[in-house]
Amino acid sequence: MAIGRVLCEGDVLALIGDLGAGKTALVHGIVSGLEAPPSSVTSPTFMLMHRYHGRLPLTHMDLYRLRSPEEAEAIGLAEVFADDGVTAVEWADRFPSLLPSDRLEIRLAHRTFTTRSVQFMPQGKRSRALLARIMTVLPSVKQRGQSQHSGLSGKRKASPR
Repeated sequence: MAIGRVLCEGDVLALIGDLGAGKTALVHGIVSGLEAPPSSVTSPTFMLMHRYHGRLPLTHMDLYRLRSPEEAEAIGLAEVFADDGVTAVEWADRFPSLLPSDRLEIRLAHRTFTTRSVQFMPQGKRSRALLARIMTVLPSVKQRGQSQHSGLSGKRKASPR
């Protein structure tokens, strides 16, 4: 929820993680923070794309079922990034070359049955500014060893859903 409160028009979230890691649950919280009805959030695996309307519109995409970059282009991926809202892309690691170069990668991983680790990897100036805003609303996220893209990580309880 907190992340949604600090998003700005044009922000791109590249969500990466195994099945069940919490990508859609994270989007559920983001939608709530954007003041849109979170009850409408479902995984876009079969529909490929959902749009939620709140303080800013959010396009929620899922690249899991796409087999090629051409399929991603055919569903209008490039147009989504030129849109007036925020974009969250699940399975973003499938076709990273099709994503904007400046994006915030959010890697989710299972730690235990009920906890996940989250790693934020900003890919550019805009996403570094977004991460700085996120840090103001998620004080429990702690900085770890600096890497090429100044990654930050933290642990979170998994959603009971």
